[in-house]
Amino acid sequence: QVQLVESGGGLVQTGGSLRLSCAASGDMFSSYYMAWFRQAPGKEREFVATITPRGLSTFYADSVKGRFTIDRDNNKNTVSLRMNNMNFEDSAVYYCAARFDGSYGDVTSYAYWGQGIQVTVSS
Repeated sequence: QVQLVESGGGLVQTGGSLRLSCAASGDMFSSYYMAWFRQAPGKEREFVATITPRGLSTFYADSVKGRFTIDRDNNKNTVSLRMNNMNFEDSAVYYCAARFDGSYGDVTSYAYWGQGIQVTVSS
């Protein structure tokens, strides 16, 4: 069982930066693939970024590639998402998620989810 708690959301201006963090409970954190998803009002939850268990590989949605960076610290059981050059389309509730296997872009592959945190980009 893993519990995930996001932090760091809030309001940011277009072109600005924000860093989200996700703290995980449990002692198997380093065995999980970790990811960030987001969901805007009226839209489906969409994949943002993922990182392999030891942090050796990362994958990003095309919409955030080059602007967002996912990272993890297995000693602290945390995963973060650094978001730069943000735009209106980045406004959403962001979720931290964990999986053992399956497709990184498929929400059904993820066994554990955080409660979500709001990110709003304004002019």
